[in-house]
Amino acid sequence: MIYYLGGMLKEFWGPARLLQSYAVLIGLALYTGFILTRIHLPKLYRFLPCDRGREFTLTKEAAKGKPTGSGVIFVTVFVILSILFAPVDYLQSGILFLTWLMMLTGFLDDRSDKGWGEYIKAFLDLVIAVAAALLMMKYLSSTSADGNLSFWLPFFSKPIVIPSWLYVIITVIMLWVSVNTTNCTDGVDGLSSTLVLVALFTMGFIFYIILGHKDIASYLLVPHLKDGASWAIITFCLAGVLMGYLWHNAFPSSVLMGDAGSRALGFYIGVCVMISGNPLLFLATSSIIFINGGVGLLKVALKRFFHICIFENIRFPLHDHMRKNLGWSPTQVLLKFLIIQLLITVAMMGIFFKLR
Repeated sequence: MIYYLGGMLKEFWGPARLLQSYAVLIGLALYTGFILTRIHLPKLYRFLPCDRGREFTLTKEAAKGKPTGSGVIFVTVFVILSILFAPVDYLQSGILFLTWLMMLTGFLDDRSDKGWGEYIKAFLDLVIAVAAALLMMKYLSSTSADGNLSFWLPFFSKPIVIPSWLYVIITVIMLWVSVNTTNCTDGVDGLSSTLVLVALFTMGFIFYIILGHKDIASYLLVPHLKDGASWAIITFCLAGVLMGYLWHNAFPSSVLMGDAGSRALGFYIGVCVMISGNPLLFLATSSIIFINGGVGLLKVALKRFFHICIFENIRFPLHDHMRKNLGWSPTQVLLKFLIIQLLITVAMMGIFFKLR
């Protein structure tokens, strides 16, 4: 909206052309999101449900009674600001709506007295993930030069064409994994939001500096993403509101994001990875999130459905194992997981963009 407003005003007032600068819009979205969330979130605590205490977690007593579900606030701010600052197309509008819808399913679970069952939430995840996959498949195939869908991968200098049905399957799996592993990581004050923040800054950098820049993308032998700068604005906008939330969630937290926040964040990160054209970028953005929560989900699934036991001596999510078995404090868990993720991100970025 502001982008188009700048286009109309620049004829009458020269400085208005800055409103069509993607760098300026990224800065405005980032700082506006942070300031609004930082200032107004505490004022809305009274409207949020109270945490019931997650079963089987070490922090359930510490979290019990705190306002939760604050994702309903910062995700809504994110959607509004994204529409305000970014020149969104129908794909981005659809993704913003589905992100908000994913948040809503989590918030309704947060405010439910007994909580929704696992299978109900899994079904809702599937419906939203399929809708997003079909939307991305239709848009990307219609806007590609040859009408085909493709992935660019390390060790391959040319994109690999894949059929539409396979793209949809991979996207649905990616979104489901990202949503649920991010949700599982939300168990230590500031941990999930900090790791997601690393992922958002990484994807924002990739969208704006690499994929969105025609010459740099060509030099690195990766496909140019024509609306990469627009995706960067949206991504940095989410980073801004998340930092505003993290201001109040740093240990010891005064508010929790709940499923309303973690599910929406996981969904959006999964979407960014698929939009980039390289599903393996999930390793660069969310390796620790995947190991921390994903291995635990795999452990439970294998035991429940196939009666196969793995990692019997390791407690999952992994952050609970580090606290219970190794005696780490919440701050130690946060900082050490963050350091490991940063080391992985830098290494993976080098592998993905230079080993072509």
